[in-house]
Amino acid sequence: MTDFIMIAKTQMGLEEVLYNELKELGARDIKVLNRAVSFIGDKGFMYKANFCLRTAIRVLKPIKSFNVDNEISLYNESKKIKWDNYISLNNTISVSAAINSKNFKHSHYVSLKVKDSIVDYFRDNYKGKRPDVNTKSPDIKINVHISNNTCNISLDSSGDSLHKRGYKNLINEAPINEVLAAGLILLSDWDKEQYFLDPMCGSGTILIEAAMIACKIPPSINRKTFSFMKWKDFDKSLWEKIKESSLNKIIDFPNKIIGCDRSFSAIRKTNENINNANLNEFIETHRCNFFKKPFNNDQNIFLIFNPPYGERLTLQDLTEFYKKIGNTLKNNYAESTAWIITSDLNAVKSIGLKYSKKIKLFNGKLECYFLRYELYQGSKKHKKIN
Repeated sequence: MTDFIMIAKTQMGLEEVLYNELKELGARDIKVLNRAVSFIGDKGFMYKANFCLRTAIRVLKPIKSFNVDNEISLYNESKKIKWDNYISLNNTISVSAAINSKNFKHSHYVSLKVKDSIVDYFRDNYKGKRPDVNTKSPDIKINVHISNNTCNISLDSSGDSLHKRGYKNLINEAPINEVLAAGLILLSDWDKEQYFLDPMCGSGTILIEAAMIACKIPPSINRKTFSFMKWKDFDKSLWEKIKESSLNKIIDFPNKIIGCDRSFSAIRKTNENINNANLNEFIETHRCNFFKKPFNNDQNIFLIFNPPYGERLTLQDLTEFYKKIGNTLKNNYAESTAWIITSDLNAVKSIGLKYSKKIKLFNGKLECYFLRYELYQGSKKHKKIN
């Protein structure tokens, strides 16, 4: 089976995590890029990457790279691609573009020019017949990336973004992305043996991703479709073998993953999403206020949570809120480890604890920091590491 270069896209700050995932899966010649990682593998590995990568947004298969100066050269060069190697007349298509070039200002215009080149290629070679465009649910997705004067055209093997795992039907306002949630857990030092707690669980994304990581459950186990299934060279037998091999690696998890939230609505949404993911066996939920009724357990607890960032809180409220987080951690979670993602380092000062690690990430377009706190009995002091 022929090997080829692929590119897995991710969120800023998760490139090294994705690199490690690809290395563990068995990819070769892995290179970290900006919000992406390139690697080499065969068709079966492409299937496995889509099924098993937790921090990838999509997996691209580059098909042509060329220099481009203007819309005419973009159209002409993209029309030279033998599009019928990849697309049938009865397929629907869509084209998306990302640009970083002084010669091109609008990504939508770039995508339209490439779409025109594909349509005209088929019209010229198939007596006026052409594939239809479907921007919502296309069979074949084409990705265009222009950086300076270099244009790369790729097939998107994933289709819908890989953060759409298929389990999350109900969400709260401003939910954390599944890819970011998995990235937080993989960035943390959770040994998968400590009890895991998200005390402000929202719709349960961090809990579900933690359970899948602990049990080695492929993140896309609940997804029904990928774009590569509509490709001309799709090998259904190989796809079934890849899935079976990945599912055979699932293991049990001896401890518990616990989610708490003070909101009835949040717990209801969390429970439904957990049920959709078939993870009821590994996750338990409680409606309780982190500040008033902390989760009590004899063992040390590992906490990861995503507290409110302050969009609907005044600065005074936010300062008090983070102060209460710090007091609760100090008084009730001694000898535990807590990780918090936040966008407000000034408010974090109110926690009254020194973080031992700080990782810059993005939650959507919002710049955030993932902070680790090591909690000890008494007044043991630890140096802050930036």
